[in-house]
Amino acid sequence: MDDKKNIILAVLLTAAILFGWPYISEHFFPAANPPATKIEGGKTTPLTPAGEAPAQDASTAIRDRALVLKETPRVAIRTPKIIGSINLKGARIDDIVLPTYKETIAKDSPAIRLYSPSGTKDAYFAGFGWQGEGIKTPDANTVWTASGSELTPTSPVTLSWNNGAGQNFEIRYSIDENYMISAAQKVSNSGTGAIAVKSYGYVSRAAPSADPDTWTIHVGPMGVFNGAANYDVNYKDLEKGPASQSFQSTGGWIGFTDKYWLSALIPDQKDAFTGQMRKGAGTQFQTDIALAPVMLAPGKAMTQTNRLFVGAKEVKTLQAYERAGVPLFDRAIDWGWFYWFEQPIFALLHWLFETLGNFGVAIICLTFCVRALMFPVAQRQFASMAAMRAVQPKMKALQEKYKDDKQQLQQKMMELYKQEKVNPLAGCLPIFIQIPIFFALYKVLQLTIEMRHQPFVLWIKDLSAPDPLHILNLFGLLPFTPPSFLAIGVLALLLGISMWLQFKLNPAQMDPMQQQVFAIMPWMMMFIMAPFAAGLLVYWITNNCLSMAQQWWLYKRHPVLNTATATK
Repeated sequence: MDDKKNIILAVLLTAAILFGWPYISEHFFPAANPPATKIEGGKTTPLTPAGEAPAQDASTAIRDRALVLKETPRVAIRTPKIIGSINLKGARIDDIVLPTYKETIAKDSPAIRLYSPSGTKDAYFAGFGWQGEGIKTPDANTVWTASGSELTPTSPVTLSWNNGAGQNFEIRYSIDENYMISAAQKVSNSGTGAIAVKSYGYVSRAAPSADPDTWTIHVGPMGVFNGAANYDVNYKDLEKGPASQSFQSTGGWIGFTDKYWLSALIPDQKDAFTGQMRKGAGTQFQTDIALAPVMLAPGKAMTQTNRLFVGAKEVKTLQAYERAGVPLFDRAIDWGWFYWFEQPIFALLHWLFETLGNFGVAIICLTFCVRALMFPVAQRQFASMAAMRAVQPKMKALQEKYKDDKQQLQQKMMELYKQEKVNPLAGCLPIFIQIPIFFALYKVLQLTIEMRHQPFVLWIKDLSAPDPLHILNLFGLLPFTPPSFLAIGVLALLLGISMWLQFKLNPAQMDPMQQQVFAIMPWMMMFIMAPFAAGLLVYWITNNCLSMAQQWWLYKRHPVLNTATATK
């Protein structure tokens, strides 16, 4: 009767995990990046983006981007990592393309477009300006005069405009080799009276990011205020109200973070500023900064410098800006609670990748490093397993003797463990140690752009995406794509087989319920892990293979284990 109950409980537990996991993972553990490839007719082909336009303000009709870019005078932007232009009408930076990153792995894939003018698909732009009392300041319709036709790392450009009432406004734009644009905002007062003026900067987007905002990855407005990173506000918070949230800080920054991209306003770190995250009309969102007003006497001028980061969240680039004085800039990547652990994992994995030239091989080498560090722990684990094997006859005798008295059996078992100096939980220690390592690798694969679109071998063209080779559609020969719950790939199958072989080498559990759970766990994990990034499965399969090799070697050092396994 107990065996039947155990079987029923095992089946119910398996069903609960298999059917409940997709809903849990959707909210807490997004499986992987969108697939970079698909299998059609047994051949690997790159996927193209769906290209569905997000909802925008109904009052703004979507227009062709190329036409909009031609309608106004512009200053070109050209650096190794940014191509685009500044709109002289309104002095908006509204045309930014990242030529070193592609939308897909296809050779003819277009480059990532981050900024686009107002009224176009995915409108997203930034700008700088002034507010004043009793004076006319430039606005969105102001047409500026440029000192040059192209902004490059070696050729800054100054935009100027005079309001005709004694005040001259200038924005001197400069840009570095990466993604940082500096805007030195100068006001000269040649009028007859003092004026109060303050500078501001803004980043506006017509709709929320297409990247999902999840429990493990923050996407949306964020900033650093008073020495702390703030991930508390997302798009839904601003939609539900209040429609704006303000922060006072001296030093820091504010902007929008996507999964891989960042647009952030960075004021002079010595100045106090007010940062706002706000919801505009329709689906529009904006973050902005405003510095304290300054009284400017006649014949005087003042300059306030703000900066704009617009580009990819490359770890080394963010860290370089942080060392140069932008506080907590690498926290634009939502490392989470295990920041202290994920950073070394990323650093080691990235170094291995740069050294070896193949990201999959780097993951395998990382696994070797982890197993080498855990080798002493594994030795103690196997010593404990050997001791458990040695006392199994005594344990069976106790089970027979006290089979009708569960409480007495538990007491006698604890006395036996104490007498023989064995710990039945010691074998679980390596598993618990693996959990933070696995989670750190999961976050690294999910968050860091350095791992995006990195191939391994054969059909695996993107290790940050799920395995595209599905068994249920006969590896792409059948014309359908299985749902993620049933998309069992080759890597997932290898994971299940390797776990099954590993469990076969472990000591048999005394409890029938535990035996049944361990028997189905490999195949249950095969379903759970199938939608995850292929790189995670490569890590786990390699880890299982190394565990089996280590078990084989340690069996030679513990004959009791070896004999018990052979007779099992």
